[in-house]
Amino acid sequence: MYVSRLALSDFRSYPEVSLEFEPGASTLIGPNGHGKTNLVEAIGYVATLGSHRVATDAPLVRSGTERAVVRCEVMRDGRATLVELEITPGKANRARVNRAPLPRARDVLGALRTVLFAPEDLALVKGDPHDRRAFLDALLIARTPRFHGVKADYDRVLKQRNALLKTSAYAARGGGDFRTLDVWDEHLARHGAELLAGRLEVVEALRPLVDKAYDVLSGGGGPTAMEYRSSLGPEAPMVPDRELLAAALLSEVSKVRPQELERGISLVGPHRDELALSIGDLPAKGYASHGESWSLALALRIASHDLLTADGGEPVLVLDDVFAELDASRRDRLAALVAPREQVLITAAVLGDVPEELQGARYDVAAGQATRVR
Repeated sequence: MYVSRLALSDFRSYPEVSLEFEPGASTLIGPNGHGKTNLVEAIGYVATLGSHRVATDAPLVRSGTERAVVRCEVMRDGRATLVELEITPGKANRARVNRAPLPRARDVLGALRTVLFAPEDLALVKGDPHDRRAFLDALLIARTPRFHGVKADYDRVLKQRNALLKTSAYAARGGGDFRTLDVWDEHLARHGAELLAGRLEVVEALRPLVDKAYDVLSGGGGPTAMEYRSSLGPEAPMVPDRELLAAALLSEVSKVRPQELERGISLVGPHRDELALSIGDLPAKGYASHGESWSLALALRIASHDLLTADGGEPVLVLDDVFAELDASRRDRLAALVAPREQVLITAAVLGDVPEELQGARYDVAAGQATRVR
């Protein structure tokens, strides 16, 4: 799988731009702030319907315009698929595949798969549990696009249940009619069990791949470990059995109901879980050096790429402003690891930051223009 053409209209800094790509490595070179990341962000948006930089769509639309359009041609097994997305903040986005409209924008998921690494990914190691949960959910959706709907359903139930906890009169006095809350407890348990089971399956499949990638990137820097820590507690069944997990969620929710009523928030569920990362015998967060943190964050993305490839159809690998942050040995090890991939898109401020074997086709990016120069 590779992106053969990208065309943007009023996306970020680009009134209009069109680029053609080939398999192998391509480098987007230009000063910071001139639009390199905007190009790979658009490709990532086609794959995920989200940005790795912002939480809402409004910043994606060029200032003074009402909508942005992203067109991306994807080649897979010799066949071309044209994906078109119309992004209109405040309204439902629209999608077409090979000129045919889709009922929902999320139906486009799966047409293109990408794995993107950016400096912000250090948060996977050093950041809050939310960052690691988001990583798992994005990978889960990339593997199985129907989980986009599962995650949306869970978030909707959680929002409505929290609103009920905050506004109900009995939340203040610790009593009253709990029948409405009971219904939302069941919804939370059902959707939460589905999401939790999917995460557990991803962690189990990802664990050995992360350890392997980290060993290469760090130059044999020690074993890694990944542990999924559920808000259900250590006694809960951490197996991807939907019925067992739903029963465990419902049981734990009933136990913490007094505290939930007092605080006005849901205290149990996948939204409270953590993915604990370790290097050797120590937690990565708070103990890993800067270089170790970079290697582990990169290993998570490389392992994600390997997992998606094993599932069928190698995703596009995007390395956004990565090499300038790495020492020479890590640059070389990363280059050797990713060079054989079907398509690697790289952004950098100067070409010298990119190892020679990854320089490939070169595009110069400056002042809202992108031009292929070799």
